[in-house]
Amino acid sequence: MVKKAAKKAAKIPEKAAAIRQPVRDGDEDVSRMEPMRIGEENSARGELTELVLELSKRSVSFGASLPKGLVEPLAEYVRSMNCYYSNLIEGHDTHPADIERALNNDLDINPKKRDLQLEAKAHIEVQRWIDEGGLSNRETDAAGIKEIHCRFTRLLPEDMRWVENPNTKERIPVEPGEIRTRDARVGRHIAISPGAIPRFLTRYEERFSRLGNFEATLAAAGAHHRLLYIHPFADGNGRVTRLVSYATLRRSLDTGGLWSIARGLARRESDYKKHLAACDEIRQGARDGRGNLSEAALVAFTKFFLEVCIDQADFMKALMQPSALRERILKWAEEEISYGKLPAKASRVLDAILFRGSLPKADVAEVMGQSDRSARDATKALSKQGVIASDSVRGDWRIAFPAKLAPRLTPGLFPG
Repeated sequence: MVKKAAKKAAKIPEKAAAIRQPVRDGDEDVSRMEPMRIGEENSARGELTELVLELSKRSVSFGASLPKGLVEPLAEYVRSMNCYYSNLIEGHDTHPADIERALNNDLDINPKKRDLQLEAKAHIEVQRWIDEGGLSNRETDAAGIKEIHCRFTRLLPEDMRWVENPNTKERIPVEPGEIRTRDARVGRHIAISPGAIPRFLTRYEERFSRLGNFEATLAAAGAHHRLLYIHPFADGNGRVTRLVSYATLRRSLDTGGLWSIARGLARRESDYKKHLAACDEIRQGARDGRGNLSEAALVAFTKFFLEVCIDQADFMKALMQPSALRERILKWAEEEISYGKLPAKASRVLDAILFRGSLPKADVAEVMGQSDRSARDATKALSKQGVIASDSVRGDWRIAFPAKLAPRLTPGLFPG
């Protein structure tokens, strides 16, 4: 306890010193990040339009294919998936089972693993806030972006709210929702000066906010890169940007939170980062658009981004195809019954939930054709396994997707 208190006390003057540092403004003009959107005159616009329309069709088709009772459980499951892959891109590999433990406040005794669990929980809490309408279509507004960062950062453990300058080894505080006050470099990209960030975010908001659904989807890749280009925060820019993209596509395509681009970006991380680096480059001659940055690189990234989205919508549709999902779940249940880990006829409860979407607790005994006591034993066992859940004592039973059963119930969703 003494060591912990001393550690915190030692950080106070360091943080105060960081606040007193003057904020440098390099007088960069906002035109430095043009073009921000792909113009009507660009020859690739037709191909990109087709991709947007195809993505919209695939996303709608997926949502329509799901029974109503699967929508919310799947959206909840996708939050954990999105968190896992977004953190993986940052080099933080937190096992899905550890993420699930964190959501149940079962934290590891190892400080590093515990911090990663809390980081994952923070990400999921922010995405839940987005899913519940907290952003109110402000995902590309400066205030909305800052609020995402604020909500995420303030939920992090203290040790994860500091970054270290790789050259000077100086530790710099990450203030929730506050733009950085120091210069920053990411790979070869030297970010704009901290004093320029407010006007760049204003320009970002002007170009990406209040767009119609089609234009917002088409511009999502550009908004993704240009926010990373601004690099508004001392840390957390990648996660915030992917949450902004998630929120944008959730609204413009009405995804319902049923799929996310994060998995696709993580699976193609090398290509993803190559595209981001290419988009940092200045235009390559007179035929490469009229802005400061390469429009050809922006077109290539947009094509990549939309194709990854289509791939993920298709993957989730195939994975959650009702008849195939039912077959996997019931096969697992029958095996558990044969091993004596579930009561006989417990699979009937799962089958009824999958067919109806949910199951009132009063109906379980009738579905099983057994006594109320046997019904309670069955649902207790299924709940303990994590395959069914209820939001309240009297609430209906619904299907759930425990991380420990991911390889069986949702193969391919997470790495083996």
